[in-house]
Order: sequence, then structure tokens, then C-alpha cells
Amino acid sequence: MTGRDVAIKMLQDNGIYDVQVTSTQGMLTDHYNPANKTVNLSEGVYASNSVMAAAVAAHECGHAVQHARAYAPLTMRSKLVPVVTFASQWVSWLILGGILLLNYFPQLLLGGIILFAMTTLFSFITLPVEIDASKRALVWLSSAGITNSYNHAQAEDALKSAAYTYVVAALGSLATLIYYIMIYMGRRD
Repeated sequence: MTGRDVAIKMLQDNGIYDVQVTSTQGMLTDHYNPANKTVNLSEGVYASNSVMAAAVAAHECGHAVQHARAYAPLTMRSKLVPVVTFASQWVSWLILGGILLLNYFPQLLLGGIILFAMTTLFSFITLPVEIDASKRALVWLSSAGITNSYNHAQAEDALKSAAYTYVVAALGSLATLIYYIMIYMGRRD
């Protein structure tokens, strides 16, 4: 089965018929879009019949299942998207201006820290969403017979590796937030 086939089967097995599976250009562009209810698989995943492609496709469908079941962390994350989009556009400028004008206008840096804190919160809310989607994918891959005792560990490894990137991103964001707070706290009055 290709990644596309796996995605369609997982959606159908979960009673989801209003989500479309599409192919997107690029690598690592796989995602679920709750706004237009599409599972978007990169070209390599969409057309591949590898265990990794099956795991990625099932993971993205895990998000569609979360959406259909109103999974609370996904709902919270979705509500934060407009705030994080705004924060991401302005945070760099506020932080830079705040550091340059620290002794004259420290409120600028404080505003940047608040916006950066929103993006950090978003990255931590993303963790349970991603971990749950992977758990749903692995359970389904096994129960649907897509993976077996020989290749299930490969699917687990692929999804664990992907999850670690989210953990590292969240911890990196937290460390950067603490760094900015320390700059703000250490300013000269």
C-alpha cells in the first residue's frame, strides 16, 4: 500500500469520509489541515509503499482523527494559531528593538518576551498533539495489519524520531525564552 492508500484506509476505518488526501510538493511537508480537512502528504510519502511512508501517513491521519473526536490539546492549539501567527511576525523585531533600546525603553523587550512566550506555549501544547497522533497511528497500523512483528519497530522508530524534533524545538524555545527574560531582568535601571 502507498502512503495515500494507508491514509484513505485509516480515515475510513475511523469513520472519517469528509477528509481528502492530497499530494504536496517538497520533503517533510506532510501535515493535516483542519481548516480545509485535508491530509497533505509529501510526494515521497504519497506514492511510496515503505513502512516509513505508512507511518507518516497514519500519523497525519491521527491528526484528522483527533480533529473528528475534538481532542482537547488539538482544539487548544488550533485556537492559538492566530495569536502565534501574529506573534511570529513581530517577535523578532520587538526583541531586537528591545535589546537595542533596553536602557531607554525596556517595555519593548518585555512585549517581545510576552510574544515569544506565546510561541513557546504553542510548542509545548504541540507535544501532546504530536505524541497522541503517533500513538493512534501505531495502534492502527498494527491492528489494521499494515505493520507486523517484523516491521512495526521501524514505524515506531520513524515516529519517535519525528517526535524528538518537537521535544527539542520546545526545549530550545524555552531556553531562548529564559535567556530573553535574563537579559530583561539584568538591564540597568
